[in-house]
Amino acid sequence: MDIRYSCNQRDFKRYSTEEIRKEFLITNLYQPDEVVAVYSHVDRMVTLGCMPVNERISIDKGMDVWANFGTKYFLERRELGIFNLGTGAGTVTADGVEYHLGYKDCLYITKGTKNVFFASDNAECPAKFYMVSAPAHCSYETKFISIADAEKRPLGSLENCNKRVINQFIHPSVLKTCQLMMGMTELAPGSN
Repeated sequence: MDIRYSCNQRDFKRYSTEEIRKEFLITNLYQPDEVVAVYSHVDRMVTLGCMPVNERISIDKGMDVWANFGTKYFLERRELGIFNLGTGAGTVTADGVEYHLGYKDCLYITKGTKNVFFASDNAECPAKFYMVSAPAHCSYETKFISIADAEKRPLGSLENCNKRVINQFIHPSVLKTCQLMMGMTELAPGSN
């Protein structure tokens, strides 16, 4: 797991572009049959990527959760949001319950979920699971949210090159969480 620390604002002013990229840009998030995790001391967030190709992958793969979080399993005191950004579909299994995620579908997994596994439907076109985890002090309901069920917030205009739809998935208007919120912005053609 890559661990990122917060920086001092005086030091940050002197960072070069290369140093800023090294501190904040997350690259290579999708490696075949691996879980890639980046822990940020800013808000104690964890960003993860998983691209199962030939294996069913555990969220704990390659992570020493006791050393990094002081817990027996990853979601003992955390909640998790997952998007499938791959063009291929996949399955997330949370404590024995399977959730099928197509392109741009989302899954919220509550605190206290012990076993989480990822699999792709097709090795030639694997799912790519983008995940964010935040600390949590209470549990709610694990819930699947399709792209069709996301709260839609259209904004911007073509004239200003910023026409977009903000899809609110993990949001108070859609479901209850401890503190995690996630959405996905879709830009219209020609927008930046």
